[in-house]
Amino acid sequence: MAYARLAAFPWGHMVDMRTPLAIVFGGGQAYVVGRVGVRTGNFGYISAGMIRLEDLLVPRDSNAAIEKYLIGQPMKHISVFVLGTMLLCSGQFSVSARAVDMTKRAEELKNLKWGMFICWSFSTFSGQEWTPGVKDISLFSAKSVDTDQWARTAKEAGMGYILFLTKHHDGFCLWDTKTTDRKVTKAALGRDVLAELRQSCDKYGIKLALYFSEGEWAWPGGVEGKSWKDGEGKNPEMKKAQLKELLTQYGPVEYIWFDHAVGDGGLSHAETSAFCKSLQPSCFIGFNHGDQEGADIRLGEMGHPGPLNESAAAGPYMENAPSKNYLLAEFTYPILPPHNGGAMWFYSLPIHDKLCYPAEKLFQDYLGAVKYGNIFSLDVGPDYNGRLRKIDVETLRKVGEMIKNGPPNP
Repeated sequence: MAYARLAAFPWGHMVDMRTPLAIVFGGGQAYVVGRVGVRTGNFGYISAGMIRLEDLLVPRDSNAAIEKYLIGQPMKHISVFVLGTMLLCSGQFSVSARAVDMTKRAEELKNLKWGMFICWSFSTFSGQEWTPGVKDISLFSAKSVDTDQWARTAKEAGMGYILFLTKHHDGFCLWDTKTTDRKVTKAALGRDVLAELRQSCDKYGIKLALYFSEGEWAWPGGVEGKSWKDGEGKNPEMKKAQLKELLTQYGPVEYIWFDHAVGDGGLSHAETSAFCKSLQPSCFIGFNHGDQEGADIRLGEMGHPGPLNESAAAGPYMENAPSKNYLLAEFTYPILPPHNGGAMWFYSLPIHDKLCYPAEKLFQDYLGAVKYGNIFSLDVGPDYNGRLRKIDVETLRKVGEMIKNGPPNP
């Protein structure tokens, strides 16, 4: 029997229903399945009251029993409900989701425990933390990238997710956006890094979260190389268009790590949160500073393990951590200790290739995250060739062994 892989559609969109549709319940999930050959051959699924997007293999035989749509799917105790003949007529039909249980979602996210924060962009090649004034995107000169190495290393380290920098304040996009030519697919690499990372994460069973700079220096009001205090780069429609791409074209996103360094992009944090959740209701939203309206995850740039009510654990940029709506806390810092010259969050310089926090420190902070129900996003910057440094891979493998077997005897 021939099979076709169907693409995902943004949940809640109107779908042309000219063939039968089935809602399949099993394994705590509900699949909405249509037949091949029409626009209804797309689906979304509900898991624990939230929306997810995946691909599904379905048979091309339109006369196949509905149960056969599930061939190859890892589901048990399946029951099938075929929606009635009203779906056989022409017209449109939409499926509404149940309310998202974000408290339950928070427990799921806490169970991921720690993850890898990938920062790879202009600053990898400039040797500076911020890289303003770039007119020619050829500065991003990578000719290769190995997202499989990133995801495989995360798996070996016992990590549950990868947090990926999609765009920094310079506006260079690491996905194939339609909003600008300032993107990786127009650079020498010519590849959609986010799409490849999504595939790698799925291959190794790793979840995906996204970092996104809310404002850009080049947007109206922004000042090159300066923070929001000197000028906020605002372009709310472009911000929404980019977020829509990220949240509708790359599958489930666990949370978005919004960087407020250049301001909110002209869309308030409350509006930003509402917009994102209209596209993926189960996605957590956090802001590294600025007002916390709409935030349900507390971000901790340069933070440390600690209880949710301890604002100091969120680091120096969240002195008051004012939201009362936080359901869990994240903290992050670079695998690179403080050093002279080069970047910290991105790959630094070759002279620092042997510099790395010891596995023992990382393991202790992992234990702290588990103790307090935090998630720990360890920043690791790929090099000029899109690969993690040898010392980072070796160190993370050691932490993975400690997580699995306990620390070695002194």
